[in-house]
Amino acid sequence: MRFFELLNLRHVVLYLFPALIGILLLATALGFSYFRTKNSEKRFREILYHYPDDTSDRNAPFPLFMTLTIIGTLVWGVAYILAMGAWGVRI
Repeated sequence: MRFFELLNLRHVVLYLFPALIGILLLATALGFSYFRTKNSEKRFREILYHYPDDTSDRNAPFPLFMTLTIIGTLVWGVAYILAMGAWGVRI
């Protein structure tokens, strides 16, 4: 039992708001940033296929955030393997 019940509310606020801000930042990064090329605007607007339930398919550019996440994961993985080998750590 806690002596101060307000501490529970403080913890909820401290967990909830950073999570909501993170979700909004992730959605913004995935939705609005991509590598701009000569034909990226055309690819973003051109509709390839119309589905029966009034949705459509596009060949939109790959998001920059996902590209950087994949490259960072690969670089970290290779660096981790090399560092563990150089330090002689047994996995």
